[in-house]
Amino acid sequence: MARLYILSGAQEGKVIELTDERVTVGRAQDNMVCLEDDSVSAHHAMLVRDGDDYRLCDLNSTNSTYVNQKRIVETRLNDGDKVQFGVLKTRFESVSPSDRNPARQMGALPLVVAALCVVTVLAFLGLIGLRKPRAAGTITLSIPHADYLSNIEPSKAASKTPAQSPGESQRLQAVTGSNSTQKNATTSAVAAPSKAVVKPFEGQATGTSHNQIDELVFDRLDKLGIQPANVCSDAVFVRRVYLDVIGTMPTEQEAKDFLKDQNADKRRVLIDQLLERDEFVDYWAMKWSDLLRVKAEFPINLWPNAAQAYHHWIRTSIKENMSYDRFVREMLTASGSNFRVGQVNFYRAMQNKEPQGIAQTVALAFMGERAEKWPKEQLAGMAAFFSQVGYKSTAEWKEEIIFFDPGMATNYMWKGAMFPDGTRTKLTVDRDPREVFANWLVDSKNPWFTRNIVNRVWSWLLGRGIIDEPDDIRPDNPPSNPELLAFLEQELASSHYDLKHIYRLILNSKAYQLSSIPKTDKPEGEINFAYYPLRRLDAEVLIDAICQITGTTEKYSSSIPEPFTFIPEDQRSIALPDGSITSSFLEMFGRSPRDTGLESERNNRPTAGQRLHLLNSSHIQRKLEQSQKLRALVQSKGTQREIITRLYLIILSRFPTDEELKIVEEYFQSGSLKGREATIDIVWALINSGEFLYRH
Repeated sequence: MARLYILSGAQEGKVIELTDERVTVGRAQDNMVCLEDDSVSAHHAMLVRDGDDYRLCDLNSTNSTYVNQKRIVETRLNDGDKVQFGVLKTRFESVSPSDRNPARQMGALPLVVAALCVVTVLAFLGLIGLRKPRAAGTITLSIPHADYLSNIEPSKAASKTPAQSPGESQRLQAVTGSNSTQKNATTSAVAAPSKAVVKPFEGQATGTSHNQIDELVFDRLDKLGIQPANVCSDAVFVRRVYLDVIGTMPTEQEAKDFLKDQNADKRRVLIDQLLERDEFVDYWAMKWSDLLRVKAEFPINLWPNAAQAYHHWIRTSIKENMSYDRFVREMLTASGSNFRVGQVNFYRAMQNKEPQGIAQTVALAFMGERAEKWPKEQLAGMAAFFSQVGYKSTAEWKEEIIFFDPGMATNYMWKGAMFPDGTRTKLTVDRDPREVFANWLVDSKNPWFTRNIVNRVWSWLLGRGIIDEPDDIRPDNPPSNPELLAFLEQELASSHYDLKHIYRLILNSKAYQLSSIPKTDKPEGEINFAYYPLRRLDAEVLIDAICQITGTTEKYSSSIPEPFTFIPEDQRSIALPDGSITSSFLEMFGRSPRDTGLESERNNRPTAGQRLHLLNSSHIQRKLEQSQKLRALVQSKGTQREIITRLYLIILSRFPTDEELKIVEEYFQSGSLKGREATIDIVWALINSGEFLYRH
């Protein structure tokens, strides 16, 4: 048994006894320890007893659970640990500290033995290389704030003190492995001067107001006494904006041209160019396909013809910059064949096609609300608008017609139509009730509609919503910056629902262009966007980046045979039209399964398996060793320094520092490996660095 002592908030001084095997900690819910604080989510964390120990598991997708000022996903608690849920502070204490697990009293020996056992098993399975190392082979490469990247789940800025954060950097030491290019990696910290600008990751400018977004963000930070991070460098910006806007790494030439451009307005110019690229269409079609569940197979079961038609309509809508209100209206009111009218698949791409199931899907996708938590009367009132959706098969295999069926007007739900805001309305037999609901939803005076999408766009670009989670909007989950959210809502409505206008506003703001190296240790800094959050690359973006670097392609598979799922060899992952088309890499690295439409379906938390795959798999090894692009680079007439510089531009989208040039040149000159093999070692080390694997 153990206790939580509440140290802040309205319940300060309260002692909570933890007597059960599993204890859920949250707010305003039954069967859990209730912590009445606005920063605590409904199901915030879980304490699990393991013998005499307790483990703390974070249940909040924003990862706002801290132990001793470090953000955690899962950890063992020790007596006296300071545990923080949001901004609510508590202290964990064991009731009988002396009655601990005896194994713990044995010191480090059991851990060493266990580690050796694990290494032996992994070596036996071929997952790590334990062969004789090469005679020479230590590569030390500087990466930004790698202390946040070196753990399986990165601990972000809030765990650092202000004196450390601004100038902290770290080194990645990659030790070359066997002749088959299998490696092991270790990290060791080397701190830079604490007050210096971290080059090449920060610019010299400070986070001063640039547009209305900045005024609202920085005013909020000023009131909270939080100092924003420095503005990011051009090298960080060019990589960040390419990844965030088009899901694609800049090429060597694109990065070089931007870094050498002396135009003071070059960031705005680049943003405008990226918003018109074909990759923008592919990447955001992928985002919307996650949200709208574009998947041929179980449990959505669209079938490939319908999935292709649905994805084609989504992609065309984005390419033509269809206004967001029209985009949603067409889905809500569509009728026709699932093979020929792509948008009708909205009514098929859901597991529950009953009126209440449709209402829940609509509320989640276009209102950001989880309607299953609504009062029964409210959900039933909204379900009435979808009680006359008919489904009819045709003679063509797997084809289905979706239509307005007036014959279902006798349905008991038809008489109880009520909008989610509580306004009742009378439906008529001759009018599709879906049109009535769509008119209410997309009305410019309806805050539900605009609030949801601008909050989602903000979360897609800055890692968390102004209301977070972005698909869990409710009265007891208030926005961190209400004025900012209201401003974006107004801007969307006044621009006639042009989402590109919102992208431009956000991308051109200093708030978006802040460095990911924070100047605060306050948890409120992350919530109020005092710095850009570190995020691992999406699975599709990561494999596309590796293929781009090596000039290789990726193989995909589907449980549905060709010709229904034929995939061209040069197909990029972000352009895959169907969630059923996949690969072992995409599955391992947390691609969204597209089963529910929840944002949390995509899992970008790093795992040990992912690390082993990047470090030692034959999949990555083949891409490096068989790369014609890398072979051509080695055989070019450039000097050694020019080759190293090109590698940095290709992989990290920046020029190497003088120190990095010196280190890599020494490796080329002192090692037993020369030419292509040494180059492959450098590429391997760079793609395993946190700087490559994360948006920063």
